[in-house]
Amino acid sequence: MKRIYVESSNLRSVGYDSTTKILEVEFNSGGIYQYFNVSEIVFQALLAADLKGQYFHRNIKNIYAYKRVG
Repeated sequence: MKRIYVESSNLRSVGYDSTTKILEVEFNSGGIYQYFNVSEIVFQALLAADLKGQYFHRNIKNIYAYKRVG
């Protein structure tokens, strides 16, 4: 999945597949995770957030099912 690099102290890059509704997040620590059933609105809000790490922790982490892929 193609990811977009973002400015964040926690997140390195994020990508989204609107067909499968999978959000892929690469962390600065090196881990890559896929989150399932994420709406495009949530992805767009993540990209628009001033504090992307904070948005991720409040609106994605521990809310959506996920798996580590890298």
